[in-house]
Amino acid sequence: MTRQAIASPDAAAIGPYSHAIRSEDFVYFSGQTPIDPTTGKLVEGGISAQTQQCFRNLFAVLAESGLSPDDVIKVNVYLTDMGDFAEMNTIYAQQFNRPYPARTTIGVAALPLGARIEIEMIARRSG
Repeated sequence: MTRQAIASPDAAAIGPYSHAIRSEDFVYFSGQTPIDPTTGKLVEGGISAQTQQCFRNLFAVLAESGLSPDDVIKVNVYLTDMGDFAEMNTIYAQQFNRPYPARTTIGVAALPLGARIEIEMIARRSG
């Protein structure tokens, strides 16, 4: 099994990891926090702004892999405050067409740089 790293200049990495790894037909995305890649800082605003930035980062890497949101099969969302769930869910629903990817949402104690959200995905190349 081979691993091919995928990176995008329109996403940030704050550690020694690849933005994504392609392995056969699957692409596994590292979690993205709401870092603006032009400033290297968390976006300002509430959970809506942070959720949108996470998806901008993820979808930039998705595009580098030659895939689209319709190829995403699984999403994991990590929230530091489950009270943000409804607002996050509203932004999330705008990112995908039906049928939506499978999803898990987990409440966590803390995320890097004080982010309120982190999102990771798995996508699959079709046919």
